[in-house]
Amino acid sequence: MSAKKKLKTSAMIASIAGADQPTTSAPFGHALVEAAKKNPKIVGMTADLGKYTDLHIFAQACPDRYYQMGMAEQLLMMAGAGMAREGFIPFVTTYSVFASRRAYDFICLAIAEEKLNVKIVSALPGLTTGYGPSHQATEDIAIFRGMPNLTIIDPCDAVDIEQSVQAMVDFDGPVYLRLLRGKVPRVLDRFEGYQFEIGKAKRLLDGEDALIISSGLMTMRAIEAADELRETGTNVGVLHCATIKPLDTDTILEEVRRYPERPVFVAENHSIIGGLGESIASLLMKEGISVKFSQIGLPDEFLDAGALPTLHDRYGISTKEVIKTLKQPVA
Repeated sequence: MSAKKKLKTSAMIASIAGADQPTTSAPFGHALVEAAKKNPKIVGMTADLGKYTDLHIFAQACPDRYYQMGMAEQLLMMAGAGMAREGFIPFVTTYSVFASRRAYDFICLAIAEEKLNVKIVSALPGLTTGYGPSHQATEDIAIFRGMPNLTIIDPCDAVDIEQSVQAMVDFDGPVYLRLLRGKVPRVLDRFEGYQFEIGKAKRLLDGEDALIISSGLMTMRAIEAADELRETGTNVGVLHCATIKPLDTDTILEEVRRYPERPVFVAENHSIIGGLGESIASLLMKEGISVKFSQIGLPDEFLDAGALPTLHDRYGISTKEVIKTLKQPVA
């Protein structure tokens, strides 16, 4: 294969934008710069991944408030805890696999137990890279859901990310955000008046034939699937849960009860073990609500390396595969 025809880095990068989708480059980095202009307590810290978590935008704008800690995630979390103790608002960035697998105990005891105001922003969540299990954080929500005091956010797009930065600044306490980086699609602009709020789910589309409760990039897939199915006469509702913990149980229950006969699908860019799907299944069981229920998520296995479009099809989280699942009977 010639160099010109060689597969490019779509296999490895975290961008999930379609060819014609409107995007914003590095929405987290730019939003953090804007927030820092208004709040001198904000600092940026990373473990040698500033460029790959879009924190380099902040580093360029606020070099005296940027700290490069080297490839040492445990040290990064401890330094962030120290900054928070001194009254700063540290945004610490790394990859999701390193935050959840490598630095868990430091986040737990140094940050969460002390309820310190540290914002952990982690790139490559779920299946947003083709590098294989060493970089695919398919179980990070499951790992962190059981940690007391930790708020978990899974934004859909650039709009969610931009709005969530200021929301995290205003929120007092530790937060874990699953970051979409690079050129991030703008999906939620079409929903006039949309506003991200920590702990709040948002109904984006109404539909009496099926309900998708989704988070992260799977909200984009859910909207695309609902749009296509609507053309064939099937009306699918979409409820976006950008906050995984605390879960907006009131809104979820209200939405499920609106059309008791419609099947409920939970779509997430995460393992079907321990994430949003199991959270909602547990909620419905506790409330005695019996509905047709199905999960759209990543399998309980280590995933392959490869090109993202191929992997999204293979593991059932592409728009095409979501539509297939929605068309299948639910027990």
